[in-house]
Amino acid sequence: MFAVEVRDHIMIAHSLPSPVFGPAQGLHGATYVVDAAFFAETLDRNGIVVDIGLATEALAGALAPLRYRNLDEVAEFAGRLTTTEALCAHVWDALAAAARSGAIGEGGRALRRLRVTLHESHVARAWREGDL
Repeated sequence: MFAVEVRDHIMIAHSLPSPVFGPAQGLHGATYVVDAAFFAETLDRNGIVVDIGLATEALAGALAPLRYRNLDEVAEFAGRLTTTEALCAHVWDALAAAARSGAIGEGGRALRRLRVTLHESHVARAWREGDL
């Protein structure tokens, strides 16, 4: 298996209104480092998994609706907790759609697996990984 991984970051605000989240129940900010890893069984005719530039653009596009937003005010997240894991799933879905549509090049259609990792801090991260 081959992989290419690209990185970006986002700054958001949100609240997690459930007692399990303790002080994070209130409105607070978070800065996430976001990694997206694209996996393929073989390299394409150009010797790559996927075009790194297109993968970087796709990740930026997936993050754009979240960047500098209060997620409590984003209609798409109404009634949902915007945990790190839930945000991983949201970004994963956007990148999977980009891969299937060819938005990250023809190599994107040959991808077999995708992993999105959100680093919540230097000691905690979550990810969503799955087959395409």
